[in-house]
Amino acid sequence: MRTVSAWNDRVQAMIFRPHHLAPSYSASQVVKPPRFNAHFDIEDVKPIDGATWKLELAGRIENKTPWTAQQIYQLPEQEIIIRHICVEGWDYIGQWSGPNLRDFLQRVGADLTAKYVYFICNDDYTESIDMATALHPQTILATKYAGEVLADPFGYPLRLRTSTKLGYKNAKWIKAIEVTNDFRETFWSAQGFNWFAGI
Repeated sequence: MRTVSAWNDRVQAMIFRPHHLAPSYSASQVVKPPRFNAHFDIEDVKPIDGATWKLELAGRIENKTPWTAQQIYQLPEQEIIIRHICVEGWDYIGQWSGPNLRDFLQRVGADLTAKYVYFICNDDYTESIDMATALHPQTILATKYAGEVLADPFGYPLRLRTSTKLGYKNAKWIKAIEVTNDFRETFWSAQGFNWFAGI
């Protein structure tokens, strides 16, 4: 099964179109609040203190100075209204906004020729995406949902939001980003889930 999954990853990466946009929707179609999804119940979400939270940077990045939430909130925002598709079979339309990930990576001097962007979250979750997905024009670091700051259950203060991946690839409660050429298993890939998980 792992051999087949790895083959699927390679095929999906080969046919990925880095500038092809996913469908977008109108604000009237947005589900409020967004649907909660995690590998634990909503009652087990541990609130994060935004005043002390910092985003750590590592790996192939020139400027590894940590970012505060307020610094991230001051960056230019991009809004996307896209469909969230869960591997469990459900979906909803969400309205997300925050800094474009490509712009952020360029700002901190990340090596955009590296293979992976790896995310470490405040829970025990880890996730990574290929660099082509990180640079896709609809991939953002979301800080808001439907125009309001993300609530704790949905990834406060920072989560990944990409239009080209299944829901579980969109890491929430991010506390560190690493740019790397080294593949490491993530929370779900270590359990046999498809790693590329997108189009």
